[in-house]
Amino acid sequence: MPDQPYLPGMDDADGEGTKNPSAEQAPAVASSPIDNPTDGDITISPDASAAQNTLQGKKVYLVDTPALVYQNFHAMPEMTSPRGQPVNAVFGFVRDLLQLLEERPDYLICAWDEPGDSVRAESYPEYKAHRPEMPLDMRQQMEMIRELIDAMNFPALGIMGYEADDVMATLSHRAEEGGAEVLLITSDKDCRQLLSDQVKIYSLRKKTLYDVQDLKNDWGIRPDQVPDFQGLVGDSVDNIPGVPLIGPKFARQLIEEHEDLETVLANADSVSGKKRKENLVQYADQARVSRELALLRKDLPFEFDWQSAAVGRYDLEHVLDLFQQYGFRSHGTRLVALSKQTSQVAIPKDEPWEADYKLIATKEDFESFLEKLKSQKRFSFDLETTHLIARWAKIVGYAIAWEEKEAYYVAVRAPKEDPQLDPDYVREAMRPILEDPTIAKVGQNLKYDIVVMRAAGVNVQGVQFDTMLASYLLEAGERNHNLDDLSKRYLNHPMIPIKDLIGTGKKQKRMDEVPLDKVAEYAGEDADVALRLVPLLDSRLKTETLESLFTDLELPVLEVLAEMEYHGIRVDPERLAELSKLYGKAMEQLEIDIFEIAGKEFNINSPKQLQTILFEEFELPVVKKTKTGPSTDASVLAELAAHHPLPAKIVEWRQYSKLKNTYVDALPLLIFEETGRVHASFNQHIAATGRLSSSDPNLQNIPVRTSGGREIRSAFLPGDDGWELLTADYSQIELRVLAHFSQDKTLCEAFAKDWDIHAAVASQVQGVPIDKVDKDMRRLAKTVNFGVLYGQSAHGLAQNLGISKKEAEQFIQEYFAGYPGVEEFLEATLDEARMTGYVKTILDRRRKIDGVRSKPSRHRNLAERTAINTVIQGSAADLIKKAMVAIHHRLHAEPWQARMLLQIHDELVFEVPPEETAKLAEMVVQEMTGVMPLQVPLKVDVSVGPNWFDVQPFDMKPSTP
Repeated sequence: MPDQPYLPGMDDADGEGTKNPSAEQAPAVASSPIDNPTDGDITISPDASAAQNTLQGKKVYLVDTPALVYQNFHAMPEMTSPRGQPVNAVFGFVRDLLQLLEERPDYLICAWDEPGDSVRAESYPEYKAHRPEMPLDMRQQMEMIRELIDAMNFPALGIMGYEADDVMATLSHRAEEGGAEVLLITSDKDCRQLLSDQVKIYSLRKKTLYDVQDLKNDWGIRPDQVPDFQGLVGDSVDNIPGVPLIGPKFARQLIEEHEDLETVLANADSVSGKKRKENLVQYADQARVSRELALLRKDLPFEFDWQSAAVGRYDLEHVLDLFQQYGFRSHGTRLVALSKQTSQVAIPKDEPWEADYKLIATKEDFESFLEKLKSQKRFSFDLETTHLIARWAKIVGYAIAWEEKEAYYVAVRAPKEDPQLDPDYVREAMRPILEDPTIAKVGQNLKYDIVVMRAAGVNVQGVQFDTMLASYLLEAGERNHNLDDLSKRYLNHPMIPIKDLIGTGKKQKRMDEVPLDKVAEYAGEDADVALRLVPLLDSRLKTETLESLFTDLELPVLEVLAEMEYHGIRVDPERLAELSKLYGKAMEQLEIDIFEIAGKEFNINSPKQLQTILFEEFELPVVKKTKTGPSTDASVLAELAAHHPLPAKIVEWRQYSKLKNTYVDALPLLIFEETGRVHASFNQHIAATGRLSSSDPNLQNIPVRTSGGREIRSAFLPGDDGWELLTADYSQIELRVLAHFSQDKTLCEAFAKDWDIHAAVASQVQGVPIDKVDKDMRRLAKTVNFGVLYGQSAHGLAQNLGISKKEAEQFIQEYFAGYPGVEEFLEATLDEARMTGYVKTILDRRRKIDGVRSKPSRHRNLAERTAINTVIQGSAADLIKKAMVAIHHRLHAEPWQARMLLQIHDELVFEVPPEETAKLAEMVVQEMTGVMPLQVPLKVDVSVGPNWFDVQPFDMKPSTP
């Protein structure tokens, strides 16, 4: 069994020995990297005894810490903490440490290299002299790792003048004498000399053990012969010279025959090969020095208290605080689980989850509860309901908490055998409190509860804090901001799983069918956990200067979106049925054409059958491969369409199939019967850039680049007969944001003069008057404009435009020559990301950028594209959100009938009576263009029509004074 693959410089802690120094030559003190080691744990004692009897039968893990840190630093992709610190090595090291702890060792010691020269370097200056200086990022992370090891209460042991491997050798020898089983966590081949029946080397990556027999299989020698072997062969990694022309295979033969280095050198004349014989004589002293450099010290003179290495004595609060600082969510969950499993020593127990959740199901109890609630200035609020779509849901119960560890659950729907209150009675009693803006409401995903209450006729006001939104702003790159996830991350408390109440699959129940005692406990926990999270998240928002973005933008947007979801948008099922038939007929005709071209019928949805026809029967070129054979995805078929008519027909068939199955046939199922509308959920907490997304249905994904996709919009109508739909779309908002940030004079001038920006770029780059720019020039410039925004390479641009890479490179160069401010902005943005680990949008929304300093270009290029895209697209999202809040306020402050219904990226959709259309268009444009002062004017295109497809440009006449 070979050990794990070696990485250059990985064994920064190799422990090789100079000529065996006596005990008197040892340093006067032993040093631990821990700032405040336990008194008496480590002291010098020349007559150090063998390991204590307490080691008998125990498992001891000795970690080559510098080597493990070095490996993770170079192997892990670049990562940064929420504060912008590099943490890739820390993350990898902690991951490895947790993996070791899950193996349940009894003792664990982290061996370290102390600063300063080792005795090896003093006796042989060339020893490791070729190694580069430790990178600054790695040095910083070493300090962070030391703090973590300290918090986990493991000794971080280093001895002045010696190396981590010497510490491991000494402790390994003592533990072996004490009867322990020892695992060496290292990839350093020098440590093979420590192997025995009780001592093995553990490969973290392979999860395999390397023992005496493996050494015999690899090198044909015993552990005690390892220094002799390396004296002959040398070690280029540590700059140990060995003997020229003596490789591993020949060294094995020599040691098998002569046992040790001195005997080999004494019998040099009998060695075959003239040059080898000469080298053994000429480089004999060099071989002896090499042997001593490779020899590990097993007798370093220090005392060691093995109980200081007992596993399980974690300072859990400190460690979890550090994990939170570094953004290590999963590590915290693993450590908490480990701390509960560890029984080797007494460890600090997690505080028990103290909670008192009261069920309110009688009128008397409710009236008493209501009196208490009326006196509160703030409370946590959560509803249990019958449906995941808020507009469809009926209230099952109200969970309320105003003091941590206490909560109330007011039941209004439950199984017949359980007590419950009248829903109307409770709603009307709660109305004044819920509608009072001076009483603060906090909770998790409050938008859902607001929509449910609005559907019940109650307009919730006074929303002060939403834990899901706060978590999203703090950890924009995370996908999970659900309450259970936050509870584990911040409170170390796993919540009751919803499946424990309602089950899963076909047997899943509604919440009002679950026994009331279970619902009360579950709902009370929801309200209580949210309340406990508020101060923790609020503190982080303030510390990380995100409070203003949260309070002034995201919370107001929450209320805007709640109203949009409540209203929904009317959808015509009859029009969808017409489109379904139309698309179905188109698919049938395409199937006929496809089978005729193929010469036979086959399953168009089968990639395997398609592979056979395209690549075997028609012998079309393979563009790219998957595990199951040549790819037949859309990009491949589009490229193959130039070679054969069949792929083009299949692409068209697939487009109609998706439109029919995903949208036209699915949308009617989401129409709420009571309103005739679909009530999509708008998600604030998903896209890391700050953009909104939608679900149930995902309206933002309806295709608009094909005529078939656009026609689906014809089924979206205003809710009242005779009304119109009005759309307001930011014109080239992302390029305007680019101009604002870059302050490029030429780009800003083009927008200031309201030129066609793509034609203006073509004119500038290609050196022709703007009125001479043709369609091909404009198309090229448009592709480059957006390619710059999304970090497209010359290779990608060449593919998109069908030109050579050299031509694409030339065009990009000419673009930046014509717009130098843009190039400066891009570089400045990447510099900021490299320096801080994150980028910011126009309203200071932050996104952590991992990998922007990675050596592998694939990781780095993706990170750079993400950084640029986040600043541009995220700023555009900030602007439209801010505009939505302003428009919402105007619609409520003034006597409007019009309603805002949808937000689709840069577009807003309203329903409006004809008499308000012109006024609404003017107001919306005013708010959208005046949302923030920028270096360039914002422009909004307004269209009006009877449905979303047939909207036409609206003539914006100047208002009369």
